[in-house]
Amino acid sequence: MRNNGNTKISKIIEVAKHLPVFTLDDLASIESNRKYLRILLSRHVKAGNVVRLKRGMYVVQDYLDSMEKYGRVHLYAEFLTGILYKQSYLSLEYILHQYGVITEMPATVTAVTRKKTSAFATPFGNFQYHSIKPSLFVGFTSKRDGDYMIFHASLAKALFDFLYFRKNHLMNKETIKELRLNLEVFREKDKKEMATYVNIEGSTRMKNIFKILWKN
Repeated sequence: MRNNGNTKISKIIEVAKHLPVFTLDDLASIESNRKYLRILLSRHVKAGNVVRLKRGMYVVQDYLDSMEKYGRVHLYAEFLTGILYKQSYLSLEYILHQYGVITEMPATVTAVTRKKTSAFATPFGNFQYHSIKPSLFVGFTSKRDGDYMIFHASLAKALFDFLYFRKNHLMNKETIKELRLNLEVFREKDKKEMATYVNIEGSTRMKNIFKILWKN
């Protein structure tokens, strides 16, 4: 049985070492007994040959080593955002920091989803997903880099999302000023784009925040 297990894991490693992520379904041709597969993978997670990303989702350590070798770990983490929790896009602090709107490095990878709020802890850090209503699940684009499809909010949408999830605490000019946002990177087109999201959202609170934000 032990030799059989070693043979199975060798086949799994060989099949999965080129995959950015894999699930039990991807291994059905090697082993159809899912319970046995979980046991086998659990052993090799402990041994350090396989990394568990979340329940039922894994990546081979050899694959991660290759990503590190070619300097693609950061890109891989962005790709993971849309894989760990589908129907989501990178936004909020994560995107705002990339543009220099906020200076402090976010402690988590922040994303927006149409599904319920959720979070995942992985070897690549913590991923936080904020739930938004379907009409506001807009303002992001996709880009492909090799095997990776990544979804990013625009600068305007990232700021809108950042303020939207804080709107009940942004009562006046002083509370908005305390956010210490660098707005110099925003162009007129970005302001106009953000205005469209404010109009879609429709609340008086967001309209007031928008006016205060861009008041000369």
